Order: sequence, then structure tokens, then C-alpha cells
Amino acid sequence: MDINGKDDLNSPLLQHRDDVVVTISNGNQFCSEKTRTLVFKVVGITCASCVASIEVALGGLDGVLSVAVSVLQGRAVVKYVPEIIPAKRIKEAVEDTGFEVADFPEQDIAMCRIRIKGMACTSCSESVERALLMVDGIRKSVVGLALGEAKIHFDPNITNINRIIQAIEEDAGFGADLISSGNDLSKLYLKLEGINSPDDFTTIQSSLESLEGVNHVEVDMEQHIVIISYEPDIIGPRSLIHCIQEAGDGSNTYQATLYTPPRGGETERQHEIQMYRNQFLWSCLFSVPIFVSSMVLPMLPPYGNWLEYKVISMLDVGMLLRWILCTPVQFIIGKRFYAGSYHALKRKSANMDVLVALGTNAAYFYSIYVMVKALTSDSFEGQDFFETSSMLISFILLGKYLEVLAKGKTSDALAKLTELAPDTACLLTLDAAGNVISETEIDTQLIEKNDILKIVPGAKIPVDGLVIEGQCHVNESMITGEALPVSKGPGDKVIGGTVNENGYIRVKATHVGSETTLSQIVELVEAAQLAKAPVQKLADQIAKFFVPTVVVAAFLTWLGWFIPGEAGLYPRKWIPTSMDAFEFALEFGISVLVIACPCALGLATPTAVMVATGKGASLGVLIKGGNALQKAHKVKTVVFDKTGTLTVGKPAVVSFELFSTVSEEDFCDMTVAAEVNSEHPIAKAVVEHARMLRLKHGSQNDQFTEVKDFKVHPGAGVGGKIGERAILVGNRRLMQMSNVPIVSEVDTYVSENEHLARTCVLVAIEGIITGAFAVTDPVKPEAALVVSYLRSMNISSVMVTGDNWATATAIGSQVGIKKVFAETDPLGKADKIKELQLQGASVAMVGDGINDSPALVAADVGMAIGAGTDVAIEAADVVLMKSNLEDVVTAIDLSRKTMSRIRLNYIWALGYNILGVPVAAGILYPITGIRLPPWLASACMAASSVSVVCSSLLLQYYNKPLHASAA
Repeated sequence: MDINGKDDLNSPLLQHRDDVVVTISNGNQFCSEKTRTLVFKVVGITCASCVASIEVALGGLDGVLSVAVSVLQGRAVVKYVPEIIPAKRIKEAVEDTGFEVADFPEQDIAMCRIRIKGMACTSCSESVERALLMVDGIRKSVVGLALGEAKIHFDPNITNINRIIQAIEEDAGFGADLISSGNDLSKLYLKLEGINSPDDFTTIQSSLESLEGVNHVEVDMEQHIVIISYEPDIIGPRSLIHCIQEAGDGSNTYQATLYTPPRGGETERQHEIQMYRNQFLWSCLFSVPIFVSSMVLPMLPPYGNWLEYKVISMLDVGMLLRWILCTPVQFIIGKRFYAGSYHALKRKSANMDVLVALGTNAAYFYSIYVMVKALTSDSFEGQDFFETSSMLISFILLGKYLEVLAKGKTSDALAKLTELAPDTACLLTLDAAGNVISETEIDTQLIEKNDILKIVPGAKIPVDGLVIEGQCHVNESMITGEALPVSKGPGDKVIGGTVNENGYIRVKATHVGSETTLSQIVELVEAAQLAKAPVQKLADQIAKFFVPTVVVAAFLTWLGWFIPGEAGLYPRKWIPTSMDAFEFALEFGISVLVIACPCALGLATPTAVMVATGKGASLGVLIKGGNALQKAHKVKTVVFDKTGTLTVGKPAVVSFELFSTVSEEDFCDMTVAAEVNSEHPIAKAVVEHARMLRLKHGSQNDQFTEVKDFKVHPGAGVGGKIGERAILVGNRRLMQMSNVPIVSEVDTYVSENEHLARTCVLVAIEGIITGAFAVTDPVKPEAALVVSYLRSMNISSVMVTGDNWATATAIGSQVGIKKVFAETDPLGKADKIKELQLQGASVAMVGDGINDSPALVAADVGMAIGAGTDVAIEAADVVLMKSNLEDVVTAIDLSRKTMSRIRLNYIWALGYNILGVPVAAGILYPITGIRLPPWLASACMAASSVSVVCSSLLLQYYNKPLHASAA
């Protein structure tokens, strides 16, 4: 449908003559405020006077911008400013007029995404969640450790984004930056030129805010950047730039050019990498000399003899040098561990920073004690641990540096998706006759809806649109994973980011900005990466008592070596000559503190989910979160819909027969009139064939008598009255339900075709079957192979369809499915799913239509075919973009591989701690003489996190187990 003006966008497609749309004129006082839309039902509306009552009640409220009330639907749509009037007040105003309000939202919920800096482990993410839930107005928050982001749902009437960021920074102690607000449909960043004073910014902002479709304008005066949130259905980026240029007068001329802000996540990641690298290098600058003076030079006389020179009393040069070098590492470079510990303990939790701070402080301050004793004694001999403190911090920083490097690669697949769209596009300007007036190369961000774009061979398609002229083949593998190019012609949809392999086409832009398929895929995958998998609960539970347990274990380790050492319960030769029992025990205690790492446990699940969902998206399998990913690996039964899932979904009539004296032309007219209102693929095939038969009789008339009392019989057919004659079009079950007799001639025709896997559509006029169509829908070529492969994975296949038993059984035998349920309505499909679940099976449902949505929701894992309806895709947990059944196998197999990888990650994480802690505590020392110095224990701790992330990264090399197209 072409949109000719803005009024078309604001008026309902279906209006009753008594519907009233009221716009309340309040000037421009609310233009700069954020507006929201409230939709609810009003029970009892019967006429225009009812609407007038509601309009009067709401029109007098300050903050209400417009009211639209539908008599036909009994629904009210109110546009208002939430900062001025709460939604609850609007509801009360309607109820005061005597009408009942139904389906009213519990509260006005907004959503935002915030980037959180400095989270290291599960304890950190839990602390942020707790801090957020303490804020009044926040309804739900999800914090992703691996992604470093939080998705927050809140009531804007109670709190705001600034308060949320403040809670993260002050209450939880982490840095926070806003990524996006859910209210912003599209954002445009523009660099301003020609600005001479602050008044110029005010002029530009006022001009933009006065435009219809502009939600919010934000000006950065320092960088001369304006950020505009707008509605792409109403206004476009070129209009916004033109508005800025027009805002200037004779003395001031403003110019605006596109500004591309650095990708927030990438910028933060690069900053984090640089920070850890610099801190590690600075730490090494001090730690390496400490290590050399403490561990190397004393073993190389006479080169190390100068270190033993006494400065004051027993304080030698080596100890003084190590103190001078260690102090900046402990308190300047290691300041982040103190800050992290303070905030963790403030929120009554403990994380890795607490362990590091305890370990380094124990080593540093005991060394200070040794220094003071040496300074005040002429005979004291003690061992300092300055090298332990500095080397420990250095190795931890090295581990964090390697960890952030590896974590950045977990979202590589997502980054590649975002880079698919081309930078520029060729915009055509056409005259009224459709002739090209001009061609202009513009930035892709400047494309507006309904623009006509020229796509030459080899060029990428910039946005989603419709082909209006030309023929070509488009490679959609980068979006759908489908290797074979797809033929495109006038009326076909094309997807932004795909490549035109040959042929010249013109495309009309239908979806731009955040509405494009590419943007929605990226958004879906980002949401999936943020969602927690249930298996992560194990790490969350462990994290709650991990650090306190480690601290207790470290203290008991110190006691276990110190007390027996003082009591002489183990040989004195076990203790190095340069140490006493206290120092000897202290080293074991510090090693236990620093080898235990909660970070690896926290990263085990989210990093694997991030890589798997990104890899799945690149293969054309969109998995909506960790929950769906985890459930899919348990699937033991896959239930397939028939039409459009196991079959191609484009049925065609292969046989037609009349059983009465009704003329063929009259029969076809009535059949088309009845079936034209149905969206079912079989109905469309019948209509198309009936129209072809009419053309054979020379009928060119496309006008049909309107059907009265039209009724849909789910899973059976349709019925109604044409003129004075009743008509039924559907399957055998519909005829039986309507008590229409099926004579032997009809029964024979139906039976013969059903055994050939054909569906028979019977047409009854005035209670007599007058004709029938035999329809067949070819089975997808890969269907039998997929069912066979699922069987090899110990997964059984079931088919549920609304079609008749004979056809369903025939299709089932073709693809190898033995368990078939036929003549099932949409709710019956959901009931069959529940029956299978009651038998103990974890069930996946694969479907494509609206009638499959109840079953998709009922199943443990719903898989929607990408070419199916929006309702089915919305209801599903997994979307198969290619509409290819082999991706059912891919989704389940990827889930299994991911869960296997998560288990392996837990083995890595727990293995380091379960094996490392006893070794650090000295369990092997009495037998083998092996002990783990604290600096080496810190290296092991760092290695645990890095190994877990690298283990998850191996999922990037996942390959599909089944390639049906090549089989």
C-alpha cells in the first residue's frame, strides 16, 4: 500500500462511521517532552455520544495530547506526556464517566539498556541486580556478565534513567553508560557547522522539536553534535537535515552532516583492553626488578652481594629497594582492587577483588612488619614478601588483559552482522511518469521510507524493500545462511545487507533504520546473549558463598601450618632457612586466597551462550536466549506441522470434478466467492484454479457476490451464504459436521486421491456436494533425510495436521514419520503437545502458521519457519530463517554442543579450584616437597578465566551436522 500523505499514517485502516478521533490542541508546550501511547478497552461504548463523553473527560486533563476511541472495537488510544499525567489518572477519568475499563496495563513500562564497566564475576552481576531492584519503579532487570550490559524494565512515572545509572554507580560501585532507551524508534547523529553562539543551538533544537515525528532532541554543545530520536513512519533523516539548514537566517547559515558515533561496546572494550595492558606494563616495570632482586640476584654471588648491605640496623638495601618499588604497585596500580573490595563489602557481598586485596595486603603489611623489626633490631632476620604482592598483582592484571581480549571475540559473529549493510546507496528521483530525473549517491543512514533505490549487479542492498522493476538473483546467505541465490522480480521482498549477484533492479524502501531485518536480527541476538541460561544458576549459587569459603580455607591453611610448626609437629627442615613457621604458613595461606577464582565460574555459561547464539545467527538459526538454547538439548520428540513445514507450502490443484448439474462457471464463481476470504494456502490454490477455469469459459469479470454469514471452521473449512444459497467449502470432516451426505461417487473420488497424498476440498451448495478439488503440496526434498537424521540422534518425529487422515498418513510414510495425528484444530495441536509431555518427553514443535502458535507456545521449544507468519515467529523460541528443515537438526545439535561446552567450562573452572586449592594449601609438600608460591598461584588463577573463555570461543568453529541440499 502506497502512503500518499501523513494523514494516512494517523488514521485507522478500518473505521466505523461513529468512530471519533480527537486531537487536543495544547500548542507546542509538550513538543520537547517524551510522549507515550496508552491502549485499553472501554466496555459499554455503543454510539458517538459515548465517545463524546470519554473525549470530554480526557480532553480536560493536562498532559493528554490526543484521544482516539473506536466504537467498532471498543478500544481507546490515548497519547499523553507521562511526566505530567500518570496513566492511572487517565483510567480513573474514564471510569468517572460510568464506563468500565478493561485490559488496562498494570503500569506504564519503559525499557533501557545500560553498559556496566568493571564487572569481573557472577558476584558482581548479582550485586548490580540487587542494587537495581532496590530502586523504586524498576520492575525487572537482567544483567549480562559476559556482555557487560543490563536490560532494565522500569516505570517512568516513578523513576528515570538518571536514577538508575546513579544506583549502579553509587550503590553497586560500577561505571554505567546508557546504550539505548526502548522509547527511541530511531536515532540520528548530526555534526553541526556554522554555530557561532549558544543561541544557535537553541534555535536548531526548537526547530527540530516543532517537527511532527520528532520525539526528543539532545544537543552536545562541546562537540557540536545533535542527537535526534524520531519516528521513521512520519519523518526521515533528510527532512531533519533540511530543517536544520532552513533554521538559519541571512546572517547565520547552518549545515548538518552525518556523524557516526563510535560503537559503544567496541569503544568500551578497546578502552578496557588498553587500560589492563597499560596497568600490566607499569606493574611489570616495578615487579620485574623486585623479582630479580628477591629471587635471582641472591643466587648469583657476587652480583647480588650489594643487596645485603645494611642501611640501618638489620635493614638491608634489597629490602628497602623492594619496598620502594612495591608500594606504587600495591596502592596506585592495585587501587582498583581496593575500590572493588570496598564496594563489594559495602553491598554485603564478596568477589575476586576481596580475595586479591586480602592476599596482597597480607603479603605487603607483613613485609612492612618485617621492615620495622629489621629497622629497630640489631639481630632480627626475617623474610619479606614484597615480591609476592607485586608479582601477584602483575599476574592478575595479565590474566584480566588476556580475558578481555578473548571475551571481545565472543561477539565477533554479531559484529560481522552489523557490518553487512553498505555505507552508501544510489537514490533515484522519478517524475510522475516513472522516468528517472536524477541519481544521487547518499549515505545509507539517510534513506527514508518509500525511497526508490538503484541496485546494480554486485552491489549490496542497503535496506529492506520491494522490487518494483527488473529481475535478478540475490545472495541471501549472509542473512539466512542459504547458499543458493534467490530469484527476485517485481513485487518480491529483498533484505538489507544481501548481495545482488546479477541483473539491474529498482527497490522501494519499506523498512529503514531499526526496522530492517538486519537490525532486528542483531537486536534479537543481543537480547539472547543478555538472557541467562538456567544452568547458570549453579554458578550463581556457588558465587554466594565462594569467597567467604575461600577466606576461611586460607585462614585454616595458615593455622594448619603455623600451629604444628611452632609445636614442632613436622620436621624443622621443611621450613626454608630464611623463614620462620609464621612466614612459612603465611605463604600457604596467601596462595590459597589467590588461586581460588570465582570469575571462571561466572564466565562459563554466558560466554558459551554468546558465541553459540552469534554462530547460530550466522547460520540462519535465531535462538531467543539461553533458556531456549538449554531446553533444545533435552528434546526427545519433534512435532512437525504438515503444510508449509514438511511440505513446500504452495499447494496446487491437480484434479477437479463436478458431481451435479450445476454449471462449471457458476460452481467456480461460488467457490471463489467463499474461499477468497481465507488465508489458508490450500484455499489460495483452489481460488487460483477456479479462476483459471472461469477464464476458459471466457469470463473476465473479477467481481464476486459478497458472502454473508461467513464463518471459519478451524481445521475443517469455511461456510456462508451467497445470495440465497448456502455454501460449504472444506474437507470431509466439515461435511460430516454439517450433516451433508457423502454419496458413493464422492467417497470413491476422495479415497482415491487421499491414497495419493492429495487433499480433497469438497464444495457443497444447499446441502449437496456439487464438486471437489484434489490438491497436492509437494514434500520438501530434505524432509525425509531430516527425519532419518533425527532418528539417528535418538529423537522421534511426530506429525500433527488439520488435514485428513489418508493424506496425512501418505505424507508421513513419504518422509518416514510413523506417528501421525490428523484432522486436528489449532487447540488440538497444543493438546497433543501436552499429551506427549505427560509421557515424559521434552517436545519441540516446528510450524509456520497462525494456527501453529498455540502449539509453539505449549512446546518446550517452539521452532518457527522463517517464511511463516509473524505470529508464529513471535511465539517461537527458535526462528529458522532459511525455512529449511535441516536447521531443526542444526538448532538441536548446536544446543547439545553448547551445553557440552558449558559443562566442560565448569570442569575447567571447578577443576582449577578443586585441584588448585589443596595444592596451594600444601597437601603435596610433605610427600613431594612441591609448594605453590603465591605469585605462581595468581598465574594459575588468571589462567582459569582465560581457559574458560577460550574454551567457549571454540564454538565459533561449529559446523552444521546435516547439509540436506548436498545430500
